Amino acid sequence: MIATTVIVHPGVKIGKDCEIGDYCVIGCPHAGYNGEETVIGENAVIRSHTVVYAGNVIGRNFMTGHSANIRELNRIGDNVSIGTHSVIEHHVSIGNGVRIHSMVFIPEYTVLEEGCWIGPGVVFTNDPYPQSPPGKKQLKGVTVGKKAKVGANVTLLPGVVVGEGSLVGAGSVVTRDVSAKSIYAGNPAKLIRAIHY
Repeated sequence: MIATTVIVHPGVKIGKDCEIGDYCVIGCPHAGYNGEETVIGENAVIRSHTVVYAGNVIGRNFMTGHSANIRELNRIGDNVSIGTHSVIEHHVSIGNGVRIHSMVFIPEYTVLEEGCWIGPGVVFTNDPYPQSPPGKKQLKGVTVGKKAKVGANVTLLPGVVVGEGSLVGAGSVVTRDVSAKSIYAGNPAKLIRAIHY
Protein backbone atom coordinates (compact mmCIF):
# COMPACT_ATOMS: atom_id res chain seq x y z
CA MET A 1 0.00 0.00 0.00
CA ILE A 2 1.36 3.38 -1.01
CA ALA A 3 -0.38 6.42 0.51
CA THR A 4 -1.87 8.89 -1.94
CA THR A 5 0.30 11.68 -0.48
CA VAL A 6 3.59 9.94 -1.42
CA ILE A 7 5.83 11.49 -4.10
CA VAL A 8 7.59 8.86 -6.23
CA HIS A 9 10.09 10.33 -8.70
CA PRO A 10 10.96 8.75 -12.08
CA GLY A 11 13.46 5.89 -12.07
CA VAL A 12 12.12 4.22 -8.89
CA LYS A 13 11.44 0.49 -8.60
CA ILE A 14 9.34 -0.55 -5.60
CA GLY A 15 9.05 -4.25 -4.75
CA LYS A 16 5.81 -6.03 -4.00
CA ASP A 17 3.95 -5.81 -0.69
CA CYS A 18 5.55 -2.51 0.39
CA GLU A 19 3.87 -0.03 2.73
CA ILE A 20 4.83 3.62 2.25
CA GLY A 21 3.25 6.14 4.61
CA ASP A 22 1.97 9.67 4.16
CA TYR A 23 4.22 12.45 2.90
CA CYS A 24 7.18 10.25 1.99
CA VAL A 25 9.40 11.19 -0.96
CA ILE A 26 11.06 8.33 -2.85
CA GLY A 27 13.82 8.85 -5.46
CA CYS A 28 14.39 12.54 -4.69
CA PRO A 29 16.98 13.90 -7.20
CA HIS A 30 20.26 15.00 -5.63
CA ALA A 31 22.91 17.51 -6.66
CA GLY A 32 24.69 15.93 -9.61
CA TYR A 33 21.81 13.53 -10.26
CA ASN A 34 22.53 11.48 -13.36
CA GLY A 35 19.44 9.31 -13.70
CA GLU A 36 20.51 6.71 -11.14
CA GLU A 37 17.85 4.09 -10.46
CA THR A 38 16.34 3.82 -6.98
CA VAL A 39 15.37 0.33 -5.80
CA ILE A 40 13.23 -0.54 -2.77
CA GLY A 41 13.01 -4.29 -2.12
CA GLU A 42 9.84 -6.19 -1.34
CA ASN A 43 8.03 -6.02 2.01
CA ALA A 44 9.42 -2.59 2.95
CA VAL A 45 7.68 -0.50 5.59
CA ILE A 46 8.60 3.17 5.08
CA ARG A 47 6.87 5.35 7.64
CA SER A 48 5.53 8.86 7.15
CA HIS A 49 7.72 11.83 6.22
CA THR A 50 10.71 9.65 5.27
CA VAL A 51 12.81 10.89 2.33
CA VAL A 52 14.82 8.41 0.22
CA TYR A 53 17.05 10.13 -2.35
CA ALA A 54 17.81 8.80 -5.83
CA GLY A 55 20.36 6.07 -6.44
CA ASN A 56 19.75 4.03 -3.29
CA VAL A 57 19.61 0.26 -3.70
CA ILE A 58 17.74 -1.20 -0.73
CA GLY A 59 17.07 -4.88 -0.05
CA ARG A 60 14.04 -6.79 1.22
CA ASN A 61 12.19 -6.17 4.49
CA PHE A 62 13.50 -2.64 4.90
CA MET A 63 11.92 -0.58 7.65
CA THR A 64 12.12 3.05 8.75
CA GLY A 65 10.71 5.03 11.61
CA HIS A 66 9.05 8.37 10.92
CA SER A 67 11.02 11.15 9.24
CA ALA A 68 14.13 9.16 8.40
CA ASN A 69 16.37 10.88 5.82
CA ILE A 70 18.37 8.63 3.50
CA ARG A 71 20.63 10.48 1.10
CA GLU A 72 21.74 9.27 -2.32
CA LEU A 73 23.82 6.38 -3.65
CA ASN A 74 23.81 4.09 -0.63
CA ARG A 75 23.85 0.28 -0.65
CA ILE A 76 21.54 -1.16 2.00
CA GLY A 77 21.08 -4.91 2.52
CA ASP A 78 18.12 -7.06 3.51
CA ASN A 79 16.32 -6.81 6.87
CA VAL A 80 17.67 -3.36 7.75
CA SER A 81 15.87 -1.01 10.14
CA ILE A 82 16.52 2.75 10.38
CA GLY A 83 14.86 4.59 13.26
CA THR A 84 12.87 7.79 13.53
CA HIS A 85 14.74 11.03 12.70
CA SER A 86 17.94 9.20 11.76
CA VAL A 87 20.06 10.62 8.93
CA ILE A 88 22.07 8.45 6.54
CA GLU A 89 24.31 10.54 4.28
CA HIS A 90 25.48 9.39 0.82
CA HIS A 91 27.87 6.58 -0.20
CA VAL A 92 27.18 4.53 2.93
CA SER A 93 27.30 0.72 2.95
CA ILE A 94 24.87 -1.07 5.29
CA GLY A 95 24.95 -4.88 5.48
CA ASN A 96 22.14 -7.35 6.03
CA GLY A 97 20.36 -7.33 9.37
CA VAL A 98 21.68 -3.99 10.62
CA ARG A 99 19.58 -2.16 13.25
CA ILE A 100 19.96 1.62 13.48
CA HIS A 101 17.91 3.21 16.27
CA SER A 102 16.38 6.69 16.39
CA MET A 103 18.23 10.01 16.00
CA VAL A 104 21.45 8.49 14.66
CA PHE A 105 23.75 10.47 12.32
CA ILE A 106 25.76 8.46 9.79
CA PRO A 107 27.92 10.47 7.35
CA GLU A 108 29.31 9.47 3.97
CA TYR A 109 31.78 6.56 3.59
CA THR A 110 30.59 4.79 6.75
CA VAL A 111 30.50 0.98 6.57
CA LEU A 112 28.11 -0.98 8.79
CA GLU A 113 28.73 -4.68 8.45
CA GLU A 114 26.19 -7.47 8.73
CA GLY A 115 24.17 -7.72 11.93
CA CYS A 116 25.64 -4.74 13.76
CA TRP A 117 23.47 -2.73 16.17
CA ILE A 118 23.58 1.05 16.57
CA GLY A 119 21.87 2.54 19.63
CA PRO A 120 19.82 5.75 19.76
CA GLY A 121 21.56 9.10 19.49
CA VAL A 122 24.84 7.71 18.13
CA VAL A 123 26.94 10.16 16.10
CA PHE A 124 29.43 8.98 13.50
CA THR A 125 31.94 11.50 12.15
CA ASN A 126 34.15 11.45 9.05
CA ASP A 127 36.06 14.74 8.85
CA PRO A 128 39.25 14.86 10.96
CA TYR A 129 39.83 18.57 10.23
CA PRO A 130 36.49 20.27 9.49
CA GLN A 131 36.63 23.07 6.90
CA SER A 132 40.37 22.69 6.30
CA PRO A 133 41.63 23.25 2.71
CA PRO A 134 41.74 19.58 1.57
CA GLY A 135 37.97 19.46 2.09
CA LYS A 136 36.22 16.28 0.94
CA LYS A 137 39.51 14.55 0.04
CA GLN A 138 40.31 13.91 3.71
CA LEU A 139 37.03 12.26 4.74
CA LYS A 140 37.41 8.90 6.51
CA GLY A 141 34.33 6.88 7.33
CA VAL A 142 33.89 4.70 10.40
CA THR A 143 33.62 0.91 10.00
CA VAL A 144 31.53 -1.15 12.41
CA GLY A 145 32.24 -4.87 12.18
CA LYS A 146 29.82 -7.78 12.03
CA LYS A 147 27.50 -8.12 15.04
CA ALA A 148 29.21 -5.29 16.92
CA LYS A 149 27.02 -3.16 19.19
CA VAL A 150 27.37 0.59 19.74
CA GLY A 151 25.50 1.89 22.81
CA ALA A 152 23.31 4.97 23.09
CA ASN A 153 24.83 8.43 22.62
CA VAL A 154 28.27 7.19 21.54
CA THR A 155 30.43 9.45 19.35
CA LEU A 156 32.81 7.77 16.89
CA LEU A 157 35.68 9.80 15.41
CA PRO A 158 36.74 9.64 11.73
CA GLY A 159 38.26 6.42 10.44
CA VAL A 160 37.92 4.29 13.56
CA VAL A 161 37.16 0.59 13.21
CA VAL A 162 34.86 -1.10 15.71
CA GLY A 163 35.85 -4.75 15.63
CA GLU A 164 33.57 -7.71 14.94
CA GLY A 165 31.43 -8.79 17.90
CA SER A 166 32.56 -5.92 20.13
CA LEU A 167 30.51 -3.68 22.43
CA VAL A 168 30.95 0.07 22.95
CA GLY A 169 29.34 1.31 26.18
CA ALA A 170 26.75 4.10 26.20
CA GLY A 171 28.05 7.67 26.16
CA SER A 172 31.57 6.71 25.06
CA VAL A 173 33.79 8.73 22.72
CA VAL A 174 35.67 6.38 20.42
CA THR A 175 38.97 7.94 19.30
CA ARG A 176 40.84 4.74 18.34
CA ASP A 177 40.08 1.31 16.93
CA VAL A 178 38.09 -1.10 19.07
CA SER A 179 39.40 -4.67 19.19
CA ALA A 180 37.17 -7.52 18.05
CA LYS A 181 35.14 -9.31 20.75
CA SER A 182 35.94 -6.69 23.38
CA ILE A 183 34.08 -4.20 25.57
CA TYR A 184 35.19 -0.57 25.40
CA ALA A 185 33.78 2.38 27.33
CA GLY A 186 34.62 5.89 28.51
CA ASN A 187 35.89 9.19 27.15
CA PRO A 188 38.15 8.37 25.46
CA ALA A 189 36.92 4.78 25.16
CA LYS A 190 39.29 2.21 26.62
CA LEU A 191 39.37 -1.57 26.80
CA ILE A 192 37.31 -2.87 29.73
CA ARG A 193 37.65 -6.57 29.02
CA ALA A 194 37.50 -9.21 26.32
CA ILE A 195 34.23 -10.95 25.48
CA HIS A 196 34.55 -14.75 25.80
CA TYR A 197 32.07 -16.71 23.68
